[in-house]
Amino acid sequence: HGDQVMSSLLERIEKGKTAVPRRVLLYGTHGIGKSTFGAMAENPVFVQTEDGLGGIECERFPLAQSYADVINAFAALYGEPHEYRTIVLDSLDWLERLIWGRVCQDHGVESIEDIGYGKGYVYALTYWREVLQGLDALRNEKGISVILIAHAQIEKFANPETDTYDRYSPRLHKQASAFVQEWADECLFATYSVHTKATDEGFGRKRVQGVGTG
Repeated sequence: HGDQVMSSLLERIEKGKTAVPRRVLLYGTHGIGKSTFGAMAENPVFVQTEDGLGGIECERFPLAQSYADVINAFAALYGEPHEYRTIVLDSLDWLERLIWGRVCQDHGVESIEDIGYGKGYVYALTYWREVLQGLDALRNEKGISVILIAHAQIEKFANPETDTYDRYSPRLHKQASAFVQEWADECLFATYSVHTKATDEGFGRKRVQGVGTG
């Protein structure tokens, strides 16, 4: 009997790729075109937590003023008929502020730092989990792709294999950042291409200039 079960399981092995909507995290320097990238996706709708869509032609929910506004936008996309194929969350760093606001409300404090021992940031992960679960439901059950947009910051990175160096990372608390990056299928970074050029100014002085390519 065991052999029969095994052979019938082997017959059910599927080949090839399964077409599933992507989960993309795009972070980058200011004004590089992160929102424009989102607007170029298939039938996108923006859930905006910051007012940065200025001259971009796109469809968007009203600016979210609270964490509940963001969750309500997900619920509308999940429960009501529409033609949208992509949800663009713009941006994660401003969503984080709304999450922190919610944690402060829960605990009756002014600032997330007022919750001792860094526990406020741990409480925030509960809400990050809820956000990603909502996006997963839209992706898995409604076939909607997800683009998460974040600004970049420079952080010191202690690499065990080299000297410590500066690198770009999403502008989020490190626990939330790791959580979101692990969830995404692609973590993309956008910046301008800059080369440095050193010119000798004489008297042993050297001047280094950044040369951008646009």
